[in-house]
Amino acid sequence: MNRRRFLILTACAAALPRAGLAATDEWRSRAMGADVTLRLQGASAVQARAFFAEAARVLAHVESLFSLHRASDLQRLNRIGGLRFPADGMIELLALSDRLHRITGGVFDPTIQPLWLARAGGTDESRAVTGWQGVSWSDREVSLARPGMALTFNGIAQGWAADQLAAAAARHDLTDLLIDTGEVRALGSHGWRAELADARGRVHQRLILSARALATSSPSATRIGPRQMPHIMAHDDRPPLWDTISVSAPQAALADGLSTALCLMTPEEAVRAMAQLPECRIELQIPAGVPG
Repeated sequence: MNRRRFLILTACAAALPRAGLAATDEWRSRAMGADVTLRLQGASAVQARAFFAEAARVLAHVESLFSLHRASDLQRLNRIGGLRFPADGMIELLALSDRLHRITGGVFDPTIQPLWLARAGGTDESRAVTGWQGVSWSDREVSLARPGMALTFNGIAQGWAADQLAAAAARHDLTDLLIDTGEVRALGSHGWRAELADARGRVHQRLILSARALATSSPSATRIGPRQMPHIMAHDDRPPLWDTISVSAPQAALADGLSTALCLMTPEEAVRAMAQLPECRIELQIPAGVPG
């Protein structure tokens, strides 16, 4: 499994009851290795069809930028170490990754892709080819400083996809929608039910999600390689300290990246990071090794 974090969110299975609204329209697909579900409340049939058609185009675009398993801009960047005239989406995700790298004291680092591949393949891990300082970009070119460097956006791209779908919904004048790309973003003020669960599917908390995004990371939910190591890893080899972290934020990409990094951060580091993001909240925090 190519995702560095695993969402266990038995979330938002149904909208809260709302008098006078039409039944929920539902659309399903896949992108970036995750199931995608859109639940649209109170829209006309014409609106729903038009939006779902655009959603398919949006997800295809996300794959063309960030997939690690089919032809994409990211795959080309990793193969040759450079990318000329990057798309706006690539620049946006690089900039957000840089922000999260600084906020988390360097813990969020997309250059761990070579470590992930080594761990998955059971080979020696070399940290000589990691380090966010080795990535440079402008609107003309993205460059990786050393041979063997490679990036993964699997800790943030699913959230970014949810945000792109939210923008598409706004273009269609849709205001009541649940987007689940592996990360969840809810539009509308009425609220959607959500359940937060750990890596074993045990529900720990219930909440109402309204005009907000939610992401959950569980390092032990997916283990990789012959040593069955957690799929969320740090460039400095620190182990995951949390079984499960759930974060809510105004944007799904921000919640996604934070939940990934916070799994590797001490409580003190987490406090410092979250102080820089007052609009974000940790909704669920389960220490590693705590029995359910």
